[in-house]
Amino acid sequence: MDTLEKIQKQLADNTVVLYMKGSPKLPMCGFSARTAEAVLQCGQPFAYVDVIANPDIRAELPKFANWPTFPQLWVNGELIGGCDIVTEMFAKGELMPLLKDATEKAKAAKGEA
Repeated sequence: MDTLEKIQKQLADNTVVLYMKGSPKLPMCGFSARTAEAVLQCGQPFAYVDVIANPDIRAELPKFANWPTFPQLWVNGELIGGCDIVTEMFAKGELMPLLKDATEKAKAAKGEA
Protein backbone atom coordinates (compact mmCIF):
# COMPACT_ATOMS: atom_id res chain seq x y z
CA MET A 1 0.00 0.00 0.00
CA ASP A 2 1.49 3.33 -0.99
CA THR A 3 1.26 6.45 1.15
CA LEU A 4 -1.70 7.94 -0.71
CA GLU A 5 -3.65 4.70 -0.28
CA LYS A 6 -2.73 4.68 3.43
CA ILE A 7 -4.07 8.23 3.84
CA GLN A 8 -7.27 7.40 1.95
CA LYS A 9 -7.78 4.30 4.12
CA GLN A 10 -7.27 6.31 7.33
CA LEU A 11 -9.85 8.84 6.16
CA ALA A 12 -12.30 6.12 5.09
CA ASP A 13 -11.92 4.10 8.30
CA ASN A 14 -12.26 7.02 10.74
CA THR A 15 -15.03 9.60 10.93
CA VAL A 16 -12.74 12.14 12.59
CA VAL A 17 -8.98 12.16 12.00
CA LEU A 18 -6.45 14.64 13.35
CA TYR A 19 -3.09 14.68 11.59
CA MET A 20 -0.75 16.31 14.07
CA LYS A 21 2.79 16.52 15.38
CA GLY A 22 2.91 14.15 18.34
CA SER A 23 -0.17 12.77 20.07
CA PRO A 24 -3.10 14.42 21.87
CA LYS A 25 -1.46 13.58 25.22
CA LEU A 26 2.07 14.52 24.09
CA PRO A 27 1.80 17.11 21.32
CA MET A 28 5.09 18.15 19.72
CA CYS A 29 4.10 21.70 18.76
CA GLY A 30 1.85 24.42 20.09
CA PHE A 31 -0.47 24.40 17.09
CA SER A 32 -1.04 20.65 17.42
CA ALA A 33 -1.55 21.06 21.18
CA ARG A 34 -4.24 23.73 20.75
CA THR A 35 -6.02 21.82 18.00
CA ALA A 36 -5.99 18.51 19.89
CA GLU A 37 -7.29 20.24 23.02
CA ALA A 38 -10.21 21.75 21.10
CA VAL A 39 -11.10 18.36 19.63
CA LEU A 40 -10.73 16.62 23.00
CA GLN A 41 -13.01 19.20 24.63
CA CYS A 42 -15.77 18.15 22.22
CA GLY A 43 -15.87 14.71 23.85
CA GLN A 44 -16.22 12.74 20.62
CA PRO A 45 -14.01 9.84 19.59
CA PHE A 46 -11.35 10.61 17.02
CA ALA A 47 -8.29 9.05 15.49
CA TYR A 48 -4.97 10.78 15.21
CA VAL A 49 -1.86 10.27 13.14
CA ASP A 50 1.52 11.49 14.38
CA VAL A 51 3.16 12.94 11.27
CA ILE A 52 6.55 13.03 12.98
CA ALA A 53 6.43 9.25 13.40
CA ASN A 54 5.05 8.91 9.85
CA PRO A 55 7.34 10.98 7.61
CA ASP A 56 5.76 9.53 4.48
CA ILE A 57 2.37 10.93 5.48
CA ARG A 58 3.98 14.19 6.57
CA ALA A 59 5.43 14.53 3.06
CA GLU A 60 2.37 13.44 1.06
CA LEU A 61 -0.68 14.73 2.96
CA PRO A 62 -0.06 18.43 2.20
CA LYS A 63 -0.12 17.64 -1.53
CA PHE A 64 -3.21 15.45 -1.20
CA ALA A 65 -5.03 18.01 0.94
CA ASN A 66 -3.74 21.10 -0.84
CA TRP A 67 -3.04 22.36 2.69
CA PRO A 68 0.64 22.93 3.51
CA THR A 69 0.74 22.79 7.30
CA PHE A 70 -0.08 20.61 10.29
CA PRO A 71 -2.24 19.97 12.19
CA GLN A 72 -5.08 19.03 9.85
CA LEU A 73 -8.53 18.02 11.09
CA TRP A 74 -10.59 15.83 8.78
CA VAL A 75 -14.27 14.93 9.27
CA ASN A 76 -16.02 12.45 6.99
CA GLY A 77 -13.03 12.48 4.64
CA GLU A 78 -13.19 16.27 4.26
CA LEU A 79 -10.54 18.70 5.43
CA ILE A 80 -11.96 21.08 8.03
CA GLY A 81 -8.76 23.05 8.56
CA GLY A 82 -5.77 23.67 10.75
CA CYS A 83 -5.21 25.20 14.15
CA ASP A 84 -6.71 28.65 13.52
CA ILE A 85 -9.86 27.35 11.86
CA VAL A 86 -10.44 24.54 14.38
CA THR A 87 -9.87 26.70 17.47
CA GLU A 88 -12.07 29.46 16.02
CA MET A 89 -14.83 26.93 15.31
CA PHE A 90 -14.50 25.64 18.88
CA ALA A 91 -14.69 29.16 20.33
CA LYS A 92 -17.82 29.90 18.27
CA GLY A 93 -19.47 26.65 19.36
CA GLU A 94 -19.39 25.21 15.85
CA LEU A 95 -16.89 22.37 16.32
CA MET A 96 -18.76 20.29 18.90
CA PRO A 97 -21.99 19.95 16.87
CA LEU A 98 -20.00 19.14 13.72
CA LEU A 99 -18.09 16.33 15.44
CA LYS A 100 -21.11 15.04 17.35
CA ASP A 101 -23.29 14.94 14.25
CA ALA A 102 -20.60 13.17 12.21
CA THR A 103 -20.00 10.62 14.97
CA GLU A 104 -23.72 9.93 15.48
CA LYS A 105 -24.30 9.48 11.75
CA ALA A 106 -21.34 7.10 11.50
CA LYS A 107 -22.67 5.04 14.43
CA ALA A 108 -26.16 4.93 12.89
CA ALA A 109 -24.71 3.83 9.56
CA LYS A 110 -22.93 0.98 11.34
CA GLY A 111 -26.09 0.05 13.25
CA GLU A 112 -24.68 1.17 16.60
CA ALA A 113 -27.34 3.78 17.31
